[in-house]
Amino acid sequence: MTMKKGELLELAKSMKLDVTEANTIAEINEAIKAAKKTVENKDKEVIAGREAKVAKAGKRSEKSLKEAEEKAEKEARKEAGDTSAQGDAVATKEKGPAPKTRSLLERRSKKYQAAYAKIDKTKVYSLDEATKLAIETNPSKFDASVEVHARLGVDPRQADQNIRATVSLPHGTGKKIAVAVFAPKTEHDKATKAGADIVADEEFLQQLDKGVLNFDILITTPAYMPKLGKYARTLGPRGLMPNPKSGTIATDVAKATTEAKAGKVEYRVDKQAIVHLSVGKVSFGADKIAENIKAFFDSLQAHKPASLKGAYIQSVFIATSQGPSIKVDLN
Repeated sequence: MTMKKGELLELAKSMKLDVTEANTIAEINEAIKAAKKTVENKDKEVIAGREAKVAKAGKRSEKSLKEAEEKAEKEARKEAGDTSAQGDAVATKEKGPAPKTRSLLERRSKKYQAAYAKIDKTKVYSLDEATKLAIETNPSKFDASVEVHARLGVDPRQADQNIRATVSLPHGTGKKIAVAVFAPKTEHDKATKAGADIVADEEFLQQLDKGVLNFDILITTPAYMPKLGKYARTLGPRGLMPNPKSGTIATDVAKATTEAKAGKVEYRVDKQAIVHLSVGKVSFGADKIAENIKAFFDSLQAHKPASLKGAYIQSVFIATSQGPSIKVDLN
């Protein structure tokens, strides 16, 4: 059916063609045909591009090929300005049953679980009962350490409640303590006879410069203490910085060395207001461990802050290094 000039003009305008009343019917028809051909060519290019992207998938798996087709189709729609949802709704991945969450105890070894079963968690044990039970429930094959953990009713942020002190355990800790003495040469012979493992003067600072910290306790004199100031960030976090409260800044380095070797240990409250201390080895037996614990708590009570209100020692637990904890009544 032949279209009138007015109808051709309306069609041309809808296609945004640059034609007017001045153009002849033949010219308008030619412009419309050319525009349609251009659209057809673009469609062919889109289809060809889609086929090329699909073909690029090559000999990949069927799943990869399908993904390539979907991607090509999506890009073709995007190029055509079609943003509407196409095809079926996106399939959601089916989830399987949620994995079973095991408790912390269930994730422990069978030996630990067997040891845990021997402890009544609703009971508060006497010191003698607790030390015997700690040894009995040690799951380790090696000679494990026995540790005490005491929660205090202090605020460590308050200077007078930031507990830090030393105690001489009557039976020691069972650990070989390496003691280093940084002092003038006049003190070297005395420190060596007292059992110091490392005795040095200025050459000791060269060891610290290299980051060599092959000692457990560092003892120095008041005159030599300022020389260690630059190593505060190295020694402090490891608890190795000499301190008058711990007795590691001393005028008599020989006496300080003897005490350190004999079992004098330092303890301090942490940010959670808990004091942790190793009080011996399983091989000590229950009696010696109990005596060390008593000495520790006598020292702890002696350092109770005068400004403290309320209970000082809130709870106490003992345990071997890899064993379950046992609540203790020290009253």
